[in-house]
Amino acid sequence: MNALYSLIAVAAAYLIGSLSFAVIVSRVMGLNDPRTYGSGNPGATNVLRSGSKAAAAVTLLLDAAKGWLPVVLVQWFGPAFGLAEGTVALVALAAFLGHLYPVFFNFKGGKGVATALGVLLGISGWLGLATALTWLIIAVFFRYSSLAALVASVFAPLYYVLCSGMVWDAETPITAAIVIMAMLLIWRHRENIQRLMAGKESKLGQKKADAAKAAESGAGKRH
Repeated sequence: MNALYSLIAVAAAYLIGSLSFAVIVSRVMGLNDPRTYGSGNPGATNVLRSGSKAAAAVTLLLDAAKGWLPVVLVQWFGPAFGLAEGTVALVALAAFLGHLYPVFFNFKGGKGVATALGVLLGISGWLGLATALTWLIIAVFFRYSSLAALVASVFAPLYYVLCSGMVWDAETPITAAIVIMAMLLIWRHRENIQRLMAGKESKLGQKKADAAKAAESGAGKRH
């Protein structure tokens, strides 16, 4: 029976993760489907390219929340149901995989940055905060959102292992889940990595300026 409860928790986490809020929020707010413009990625960064900061902010919060909620619910209520050992790790991974491969959206999801952060916050608020600060520092200094996400994903499992015994007690299943999430996140950013290496990746705040320049250049050629 305990195994059944654990299976239900994992399935529910995947279904919650499968809610692509970039698409849902865009529809509710009357915006274009984020899969049809920009990078085509259904995530907060691409929603921001629609020009709606509010939609991007809501998407970011909800994508993070769907990673956080299943993890904390299992931590809070798991003991009462006698969930099997490692259920927290499986639920964390299931929510993340739901975002990457959502059953409700033809298994075509986002890159998982916000959802991964939500999962880490669910595991430990301090772990999530440390990872978020890492993203922020890299983003501020280098102005690349993708680079910030890549660096933060590498540091997340390191923080979890190295800080064990001081802020939390690291568990092997959770360590494995965080490592797998980091690897998948890096894989989902493979095109960004290629653009970064080629010096063609867009910087934060640069998109509108580049679009304006391109428009001016096109107008100049027509004349």
